[in-house]
Amino acid sequence: MSNFLTTSIGRKFLMSITGLFLMMFIMVHLGINMLLIFDDSGDLFNQGAHFMATNPAIKIMEPVLALGFLVHIIWSLVVTIQNMKARPVGYKQLNNSKSSTWASRNMFILGSLIFVFLVMHIIQFFWKIKITGDPLLAHISVGGEEMENTYALVAGLFKESLIYSLIYVVGGVLLGLHLAHGFWSAFQTIGFANTIWLKRLQFVGTIFAIVIAIGFSVIPLYFQIKF
Repeated sequence: MSNFLTTSIGRKFLMSITGLFLMMFIMVHLGINMLLIFDDSGDLFNQGAHFMATNPAIKIMEPVLALGFLVHIIWSLVVTIQNMKARPVGYKQLNNSKSSTWASRNMFILGSLIFVFLVMHIIQFFWKIKITGDPLLAHISVGGEEMENTYALVAGLFKESLIYSLIYVVGGVLLGLHLAHGFWSAFQTIGFANTIWLKRLQFVGTIFAIVIAIGFSVIPLYFQIKF
């Protein structure tokens, strides 16, 4: 197994598996975040966030998720460096824009920008919720159950900061571009490589990427426009 992971296809396979795992997390994360705009009282989002924070299965998955992010990021860096070493001497580049998308040619750049956005997201929300705390997270009662007012922290930032709201929109668009190629590419790597499946996966991947990009972008825009 270790020999397999040192090969080019092995590294791509691991990136694909971790990528698919992270896509499932992204769908769940977006589903919870969409509760922000369906209930201005914040009760729905607070209940969703409380469930995610207290559910034993989710607690077990958190370190697995963190490991998945690290593996995906590190392996993408390794693959990119190895690809660069494979052609160290500059050569005349052919115009391949017709045979590949901009996203597919710039996956590492997109991934790097998403990583910067992820770090900002962790500092603004995850770090405060899990580590340092924040006055806005004061406990409230929802349906007779005590929980942190996560809605106040998240919605408050989107209401007060136009800059962060715009950064969040850009982050959502970058994530969509990354997924537009990453979705079908991951399935292709694990074996769905024939022409019929590839066309279907590219179509589904495009729809998936658009939904994710719009979903994450509409949340900060909602608060900026309404409040």
